[in-house]
Amino acid sequence: MFQEINKTAYPPTNSIFVWDGDCKFCKWWKNSWEHNLNGNVEFHTYQEVNHQFPDIPKKEFQKASRLIDINGNVYSGPDSAFRIQHYLGNPKWHSWYKKQRWFKLVSNNAYNHIAKNRSFYYKATLLLFGKDPTKPKIYWFYYILLLILIIISI
Repeated sequence: MFQEINKTAYPPTNSIFVWDGDCKFCKWWKNSWEHNLNGNVEFHTYQEVNHQFPDIPKKEFQKASRLIDINGNVYSGPDSAFRIQHYLGNPKWHSWYKKQRWFKLVSNNAYNHIAKNRSFYYKATLLLFGKDPTKPKIYWFYYILLLILIIISI
């Protein structure tokens, strides 16, 4: 399980989302968010920037994504993704994570499960949303519709 880190003494000049450059699942979602944020957040791999944050252990960057804002606040794991949603104009996820213990527990466990099974979740992402993260398709809707039609026909 990743360690929550709340603050760094080395705040960046622009908010930075730090992700694992070796993870295809991470890259797909990073590309989607980066496309939609139009430069409001910088995206860098931990392999590129971990040395800029000596108070955050490299092993913690390897375990979970981090969003580091200009005040030095660090959002870890699922909260880094929820904070991206905040930047995209949807603050409820980050708010729930901070205020609801049950939501935080479920989110952290789900994040940990995904982190341990990145290859599977990358394939699931491609199946449900397509290969282009800048133009995701809603294939999942068609799968559900097909399932409903099969059930009705039986």
